[in-house]
Amino acid sequence: MTVSQAHDDFFCALEIERTHAFVTRNLPVIERLHAAEYELITPAGRIFSRARYFAAIAAEPFYVAWAHGPMQVHATGEMAAIRYQARLTFPSGKAVTCWHMDIYVLRDGQ
Repeated sequence: MTVSQAHDDFFCALEIERTHAFVTRNLPVIERLHAAEYELITPAGRIFSRARYFAAIAAEPFYVAWAHGPMQVHATGEMAAIRYQARLTFPSGKAVTCWHMDIYVLRDGQ
């Protein structure tokens, strides 16, 4: 396995861990993987602050499933961008397929 592939695999696994935490409402993992300035921009263009998004997840199930399509990772020494299509299913039964992108930044060695 190349260094590049190892980095890609690491970030793909991290993204799966992060999104699984949303589905299972694992608040300690969610807190650990999101910076204080994190914002969610929904497919409809709505902006949720970290506090607002986390409060919504803590209050009731927000997602019931999150299926990942093939992921593309672009990484440098200090940050990585990951992009893929996701199929999100909500408690109402509504499902949406949308493009999803996250930026991971190295902070304090993590």
